[in-house]
Amino acid sequence: MTRKHKRLAVISSGMGFLALAAALTFYALGQQTSYFYMPVDLLTQPAVAGDRIRLGGLVEKGSIVRGEGTRVRFAVTDHEHTVTVVYDRILPDLFREEQGVVVEGAFGEEGVLLADTVLAKHDEAYMPREVADSLKERGVWQEE
Repeated sequence: MTRKHKRLAVISSGMGFLALAAALTFYALGQQTSYFYMPVDLLTQPAVAGDRIRLGGLVEKGSIVRGEGTRVRFAVTDHEHTVTVVYDRILPDLFREEQGVVVEGAFGEEGVLLADTVLAKHDEAYMPREVADSLKERGVWQEE
């Protein structure tokens, strides 16, 4: 084997190793993806019980119902469709009606989202970009 062939073999092996590492990285990242949905998106792609999603929108006015302990039931809306959410932990301090919110969790029976994370906007000027863009597209939310 000549020196030129050895160099080509080393370069080829290095490229193969990098390609394998990149493929494994993208596969691992794809497994951790949590897709973002607005309530109206669930009309076209209905969620199956056990599906894990990230849902964004506004807390519907008059929908907050406190249960036993820390259990809270509320609705997330984009003013076209509404999704009922059940959360059994302490809510963020800024959580309230008509507030921008992002909820993560899995769907249970009867299409109710069983949330394990609730994120509320942190000040008067902030709303998650994805939520704001979707609400602006529908003409529901305008910047002040």
